[in-house]
Amino acid sequence: MSIATPPPELGTATLADLVEQLGGIPLNRIRSNPPPGTATEEDVLRSEIPKGLCCELIDGVLVEKTMGFFESMVAMNLGIALAQFVKKNDLGVVAGADGLLRILPKQIRMPDVCYVSWDRLPDQKLPQVRILDMAPDLAVEILSPGNTKGEMQRKLREYFESGVRLVWYVDPKPRTVTVYTNIEQSKTLTASDTLDGGEVLPGFELAIAQLFPQ
Repeated sequence: MSIATPPPELGTATLADLVEQLGGIPLNRIRSNPPPGTATEEDVLRSEIPKGLCCELIDGVLVEKTMGFFESMVAMNLGIALAQFVKKNDLGVVAGADGLLRILPKQIRMPDVCYVSWDRLPDQKLPQVRILDMAPDLAVEILSPGNTKGEMQRKLREYFESGVRLVWYVDPKPRTVTVYTNIEQSKTLTASDTLDGGEVLPGFELAIAQLFPQ
């Protein structure tokens, strides 16, 4: 029996190649239906995906996102603080982990929290679409044990390539937040520090310790 070669957009010959291309993620996060390399945006939205499971679309591959209960609480804490600040100052919109973003062609990402300024939304109106066709100003990822260094490096690169201005990687285990203003410039804040919005959200401040439930 012959085995079909992967579609050109995938660019891999073996599962090992695929895993490496996706940043070394474990195989149990790669959906086999539809076959890797053939997935579309409709597959991201289809009802057959188990309830509660979120998948990103990467190079025609459905990749499961990982987030536990604790990580979800951290994302909620940060999302509430951001949403309150953004609404009070009428700056734009804030979305949570279910927000689908087409940040690059055929690349659908789901930041755990994101902020999109009115400057990116014509007439300050949010399109009533299931997948927003733009990169956010701020993308936040809450790191989980299932995330790999390669995966997060690739995601960081894609965020900035797509036009994201600020990225926060929140790591619940050491209770830190790494702030990226570009792919090569970052600083790591600890629980004794205060997170601020920099040039993207001037005036926003939040004590890192308030992010993490005791």
